[in-house]
Amino acid sequence: MDSIIEVQRQTHEEIEHFERALYQILSKPISLHQQKVQTEHKAAQILDRVSARVNTLNNLYQSDDTRRQEIAAISSSSKAEDLSEFYSRLGKIQEHHAKYPDGIIDGFELELLALTEDPEDVDEGYVEDDPIGNLFSGEESYGKYLDLYTNHTAYNNLRHVPKRVAYLQYLDVLISAHDDTVHNELPRECRITKDYENYITALYGYLTSFLRRSQPLVDYETQRAEQEADFEKQWEAGGIVGWEAQSALKTESNEGQEGIWCSACQKMYSKQTVYEAHLTSKKHIKATQKQAASSEPPKNPNGTGATSNNSMPPPSSLPTDKYKSVALYTHLVTALLNALSSVLADTKSNVERRFSLTAREREQELLEQSKAPPATLSTTTKEGEEEEEEERIYNPLKLPLGWDGKPIPYWLYKLHGLGVEYRCEICSDHVYMGRKNFERHFQESRHAFGMRALGLPNTKHFHEITKIEDALTLAEKLKREGKDEIFEQETMEELEDEEGNVYNRKTYEDLKKQGLI
Repeated sequence: MDSIIEVQRQTHEEIEHFERALYQILSKPISLHQQKVQTEHKAAQILDRVSARVNTLNNLYQSDDTRRQEIAAISSSSKAEDLSEFYSRLGKIQEHHAKYPDGIIDGFELELLALTEDPEDVDEGYVEDDPIGNLFSGEESYGKYLDLYTNHTAYNNLRHVPKRVAYLQYLDVLISAHDDTVHNELPRECRITKDYENYITALYGYLTSFLRRSQPLVDYETQRAEQEADFEKQWEAGGIVGWEAQSALKTESNEGQEGIWCSACQKMYSKQTVYEAHLTSKKHIKATQKQAASSEPPKNPNGTGATSNNSMPPPSSLPTDKYKSVALYTHLVTALLNALSSVLADTKSNVERRFSLTAREREQELLEQSKAPPATLSTTTKEGEEEEEEERIYNPLKLPLGWDGKPIPYWLYKLHGLGVEYRCEICSDHVYMGRKNFERHFQESRHAFGMRALGLPNTKHFHEITKIEDALTLAEKLKREGKDEIFEQETMEELEDEEGNVYNRKTYEDLKKQGLI
């Protein structure tokens, strides 16, 4: 109906229906993680609809003139014939209800039914796609863990990074942000590069996306506004750790260093000979002429004259807000990592657990996950299994988890040496936890690929060799002693000429050089 009063009444009614539906959804007992995420997404959708209708209602109430005109049209103070508009509308309403005595299902009822529908009411033969499960990757496991492999690769590819770290060490770096600003371990020349800006922006985008998908009821817009306001205060006060004013950083970096400052070229020269050599250059002569022609020639920050020791460029010429956006994203990422501290710890435990599994156990785990029922699980699941699923595991020693999801015994942890790191330079500085995993990796594809890249065979002679220099030295030694198997394949490989004669590679190449084949 076109009546503004009826539209307001209907909007109020829809809001009340949504509030009842929200109560029904949130009042149901939830034990499984998948059910919790699904419930929160449904609640978030209902809240979005309530917010949209509240805004519509507010706009309707703002139009007071239209409302007063309609009330005046259907009301009267003295004459009965003035109620004609009222009775006309009443007749239309009665006619509508006589035509549809049971009412009709409109779009709102269908929308409400889709939000409050219980999965148990769906036919057993009908399998519905899980839209919430499709929001997460396999590594995220329905929002339980973080998938930071892409960010880990970008971190290792940063310029001026002190050293490449394994995935577990990268998680430790992010976990340490709980007590300090994230990536304070990186030098300043690394954090001011474009690569770092792209990396920290991508990391912030992923963490924000993960939080929106795994915790849809949290108001992140308000939190970000508060964090930005806090950042602005600290930035103005120079309290952002690692991102102080550029002039202060420049002053600290030049303390204790001797040099000669050329006011014409606005450049520091570390040696007297280099400074004297540049005096005859065309660039210096041109800069000197330009300085003489200007009304206010630049002065040496430490006094007058062209040269001075312990000099530096004027602080006013240094940028102060050039890296403000990078510092802002670093500050925001630190706040997000603090909010995700428990998820980060669970992610690290899950990675350690997967490291302790054999290849067959990993395949079996993936197979069981693929055969698992949809995330919309039935509430008829045994209560004991639900409690076990969500039970908080007590693991103060942070031991790897076994196939049953529980920490392995400490004696088994010590027996396999899972707390000992083994680094292999041939495998691009990959870290293997435990002697067993380290021994096994020599026959895996990663190590074999590294050996092929060095032009060496992955034979028993190179077992236990993890450094590139040691592998090349051993290959030269074996070659001198005549025990090298690197070139033995040249005599073992057989080649066939056009006439069908078979030769080993070495004989074939010798005959070909002589022109006999």
